[in-house]
Amino acid sequence: MHHMKTTHIHYAVVTGFLFIFGLSSGCVTSSTNSAEDKSSSGKAWKSVFDGKTLGDWKVTDYAGRGEVSFDENGSLVLGMGIELTGVHLPDGGDYPTIDYEIALQAKRGQGGDFFCGLTFPYLDSNATLILGGWGGALVGISSIDDFDASENETGDVYVFEENRWYDVRLRVTKAKLEAWVDAKKIIDCEVGNRKISMRSGEVELAAPLGLCSYATTGVIRKMRIRKLTP
Repeated sequence: MHHMKTTHIHYAVVTGFLFIFGLSSGCVTSSTNSAEDKSSSGKAWKSVFDGKTLGDWKVTDYAGRGEVSFDENGSLVLGMGIELTGVHLPDGGDYPTIDYEIALQAKRGQGGDFFCGLTFPYLDSNATLILGGWGGALVGISSIDDFDASENETGDVYVFEENRWYDVRLRVTKAKLEAWVDAKKIIDCEVGNRKISMRSGEVELAAPLGLCSYATTGVIRKMRIRKLTP
């Protein structure tokens, strides 16, 4: 998910690994369009933040966290900290745990690691969608079968520009985990009997629903959620 101090991703090796291992395991990266496809229907979108206050959300008690605030445009700013900075919904509120979608817009301010770590529920468990980890370009889900995004086949390379907004959408059903960045489908993972869980460490404080960044300023706006029609 991060840990730039311990290793560096070798993009060519990662790409080869994804091709060889990903197809056999049920998780593949994909360029299928689009983030607004019509393959499932759902209820109306519910806005998460009002652009002024956190409401029922709390600033997550990460050691060395940066400042959390809203800017003049009503965007949530996760200020650069020593490591993780984030917010979470302590009890999950009235949000669903399966058959739902989360959509938001996110951008990286200063920093070189992930600017959006979206922790989400999957039934009685949780996992995190990572955007821009491991030195800035890793996307993936942590964790699947106890392997994090840098180690499992959802991991892929996506080059994010600084201070550019990206449309992000995550779809969680019992059968699949899917994610899009702009019009590109970046994750298409069949769950089956696989273990969905959090990466161990401080990021677990984000459960059941949370947002965080790592040594990077992440800016989030227009976050919303909707229940899908099975």
